[in-house]
Amino acid sequence: MCRHYHGAVELIGRRWAGAILYALTDGPLHFAELKESVPGMSDRLLSCRLKELEKAGLVQREVQPGNRVRVSYELTDKGHSLEPVMAELRDWARHWHRA
Repeated sequence: MCRHYHGAVELIGRRWAGAILYALTDGPLHFAELKESVPGMSDRLLSCRLKELEKAGLVQREVQPGNRVRVSYELTDKGHSLEPVMAELRDWARHWHRA
């Protein structure tokens, strides 16, 4: 087994991680928008996954100062490089995974 492949699958295959990455392919989202894009996920789990994806260099967190501090998340170049892979997986799922 290739350790690089195994590490990538473990990271992206974690519960909700792939869905979060997919939601961010259209552009930056605030925490609440992300939560709405991936229904059924708790705030705590979303926060945890975002930290993991940020640590892995796939997601970038930006704090927008103001009266109400807002935080947005977006894919980094490394994260964007997964878009063709996610598109292929989406196409495969539409063809073979009929739930």
